Amino acid sequence: MPYIPFNQPSLTGNEFEYMQETIANRHISGDGPFTKRCSALLEETLGVPSVLLTTSCTHALEMASLLLDIQPGDEVIVPSFTFVTTANAFALRGATPVFADIRRDTLNIDEGKLEQLITTRTKAILVVHYMGVGCEMDAVCDIAQRHDVAVVEDNAHGLFGRYKGRYLGTFGSLASLSFHETKNFTCGEGGALLINDPRYIERAEIIREKGTNRSRFFRGEVDKYTWVDLGSSYLPSEILAAFLCAQLEARDQIQSIRQRVWEYYCDNLQDWAQENGVQLPSVPDYCEHPYHLFYLLLPSLEERQAFMAHLKTNNVASVFHYLPLHLSRMGRHFGGEAAHCPVTEDVSERLARLPFHNSLVEEDLERVVSLVKQFQCGS
Repeated sequence: MPYIPFNQPSLTGNEFEYMQETIANRHISGDGPFTKRCSALLEETLGVPSVLLTTSCTHALEMASLLLDIQPGDEVIVPSFTFVTTANAFALRGATPVFADIRRDTLNIDEGKLEQLITTRTKAILVVHYMGVGCEMDAVCDIAQRHDVAVVEDNAHGLFGRYKGRYLGTFGSLASLSFHETKNFTCGEGGALLINDPRYIERAEIIREKGTNRSRFFRGEVDKYTWVDLGSSYLPSEILAAFLCAQLEARDQIQSIRQRVWEYYCDNLQDWAQENGVQLPSVPDYCEHPYHLFYLLLPSLEERQAFMAHLKTNNVASVFHYLPLHLSRMGRHFGGEAAHCPVTEDVSERLARLPFHNSLVEEDLERVVSLVKQFQCGS
């Protein structure tokens, strides 16, 4: 029985050609032609004033923290149900993460519980579009505006997803993308910072260039460049940008394949889920998601563990997802034990993700679904 991995990066056709072109051009450091092509494609498609490629989504969020001038004593509101990066990028600058619970339907931050978490020290609200399904951005942005608090979108899952017809990543002042190998579009390791507020553009360039005005020098705006601000080395290699460019140019093809996988799971597991008390992903009518992942919420932790063991025995990989940040060692260090996040704690114990990648063929999907249906909850 062949092994079906949870994730497997795939090629679209032009990755090697573009990488060879980069090497032939003798420009393999950052900000070359392919870096610019990727940024331009994303700016034009999403309608964003500026997009800067970074070495990871983590680094894009670190840049956001610097741009918002986060200082020790500041607070940032983050969902407890997210990857550590969402909180860590701001904690590195001295901020205290304030952990918010999530909704039971979309597993996104519960906008109804946001306002009670805001204090005079709150500098930003971090939203994570889980599975690429948009958070309730109308409510989030309204709350943020009334309290003069910045909104930052961690859009690692949601590139090309939409909320009420508008692209995710275009609501907050700043947003981050991920091009890790587990994402829809990848270069192995990579990310991007989306800058929706033009006043941050010039400083973002400086931060990404180790705190120097090097970009202005290359544009001929200054006769030499020097250290002018805090910063770090956030530029990805041009080889990675070449790989990513091929992926982004094939976005329609990639998304079509992923849509087929997602809809196969959804269509074929509805009856089984209802019979076994399992929750499938929830997508509001006004959200268009990018088919990033497919999860099941089993009735209990014991059922989840037994389900994953059943798949593993049959040579199929499945994985759980985030552990509650507020209960982690670092989360408790920041006072997380005082956070009230019952939905996060419950969901984290019951969620399992099915294999999801572009290399899955019909035979693989049939086998996964057949194995899922063999598992009966409560038996």
